[in-house]
Amino acid sequence: MDFAYSAKTEALRQQVRNFLDQHIVPRLGQWQQEVAADSFPVSFMSDLKALARSEGLWNLFLPSLRADEPGQGLSNLEYAPLAEIMGRVSWASEVFNCNAPDTGNMELLHMFASEQQRQRWLDPLLNGDIRSAFAMTEPDVASSDASNIQTLIRREGDEYVINGRKWFITNASHPDCAFLIVMGKTDPDGEPRRQQSMVIVPFDTPGVELVRNIPVMHHIAPEGHSELVLRNVRVPVSNLLGSEGDGFMMAQARLGPGRVHHCMRAIGMAELALELMIDRAQERKTFGRYLHQHGSISEWIARSRMEIEQARLLVLKTAWMIDNVGARGARKEIAMIKAVVPGMLNKVVDRAMQVFGAMGLTPDTPLADLWISSRCLRIADGPDEVHLRSIARLEIGDAHERRGSSSDYLTPPDVLRPH
Repeated sequence: MDFAYSAKTEALRQQVRNFLDQHIVPRLGQWQQEVAADSFPVSFMSDLKALARSEGLWNLFLPSLRADEPGQGLSNLEYAPLAEIMGRVSWASEVFNCNAPDTGNMELLHMFASEQQRQRWLDPLLNGDIRSAFAMTEPDVASSDASNIQTLIRREGDEYVINGRKWFITNASHPDCAFLIVMGKTDPDGEPRRQQSMVIVPFDTPGVELVRNIPVMHHIAPEGHSELVLRNVRVPVSNLLGSEGDGFMMAQARLGPGRVHHCMRAIGMAELALELMIDRAQERKTFGRYLHQHGSISEWIARSRMEIEQARLLVLKTAWMIDNVGARGARKEIAMIKAVVPGMLNKVVDRAMQVFGAMGLTPDTPLADLWISSRCLRIADGPDEVHLRSIARLEIGDAHERRGSSSDYLTPPDVLRPH
């Protein structure tokens, strides 16, 4: 495995970082002001997207991009360091058309959409003209196990009729959200992993009700982590994505790369938190010494650097594996980074907040937002416990193949008995 950045990746890293520093960071204050004034999307987003696209910094995440589609078509390993840079600002990914959940929906449509679906939904997404949402999670069941989904998708003639309740649907409150990909059951009595299907639902379809934009830890995201009700929503059968019964499989295909993208961006968040911590530790004094001269603070800095580097290497390994053996072959690594990275980010940000003291709790730094993101990531795309369970089961499965071989390392009791 070779994780060294290629010359192409290094050039793109520098280009993305320059764009971030020159065009995005100077607008942080304006973004906050406009969002606080309920002006969303912000006034400058279209201009920034047009500029990014003109510089070739567009659709960087999709390895299977066709030659006639806009974007770079980078591998997961090539995209990883670019996503890390974007992670430094919560809304930066949208500028490059690399924002979730649109990225996951573009991947789904790229793999499974009909030609008609591609023209109506994928092409506008690839061009950044619309936004979208992915409606899987439900409040009434443990949605970390997708086989629990209860939304019913019933066929009546040439239409599907959809009934259910969804929540934490990112983008659903975005004014430009044009459609949902809804996961529900078309065959409730079938084999557990063949009951689910996915259907494209235009957002303006009668029966789609936006209930609320749910505050997350008292923080409201302007694009929304929203609750929806679907009441007798009717769409043509041609809006089925893939085939009936493919929903569980498609969800796994979508979530694999998506989880890697989350972790890539989280590395960037952790780097920013560490940079802020170090700067603060060099300029603030307590008891006659700079903060970094206190043993506990210097240890926090050292541990944060080690933990970030460890997490980054695991993320890069996972990206390499997805590129070379596919998401299924990398499922253990995907689960590991999803359990490791948010916890690492949470610890680094928490230390940085402690170094900043009272200021770290205010909007004067990005630390409070980073802390909220880190805590949410321990639940988003599956709680830590689900991933730990998956890792353990895979380890146990591997152990069955070599069972008994480690017994050679055991010392027989009779050898240890005194003679």
